[in-house]
Amino acid sequence: QVQLVESGGDSVQDGGSLRLSCTASGNILNVDSMGWHRQASGREREWVASVSHDGSTNYLGSVRGRFAISMDNTKRTAFLEMNGLKPGDSGVYYCVSYIQERAYWGQGTQVTVSS
Repeated sequence: QVQLVESGGDSVQDGGSLRLSCTASGNILNVDSMGWHRQASGREREWVASVSHDGSTNYLGSVRGRFAISMDNTKRTAFLEMNGLKPGDSGVYYCVSYIQERAYWGQGTQVTVSS
């Protein structure tokens, strides 16, 4: 069984920064990739960023240049560094890990950006 635990969500002012962490634990041989999705109140969940085991990254257009995703393979931990936060970035951020072609999700961490 695989579990993901996220942390780092908080309330910040417009223009602020946060760093989210997500650690996978359990019966894991290799993590193929990890990523972050977010869901604002009343809206559908959307993909934000992902990082593969080889370090390649991809970003949602609206966060490119402000967010940075990374992964520590040895610790099976992914990070999402968020700078220049805007109210539109508010929502519950969910970590996802792809392990042997299966997706595992965390419980979510709340990010609130106030103007």
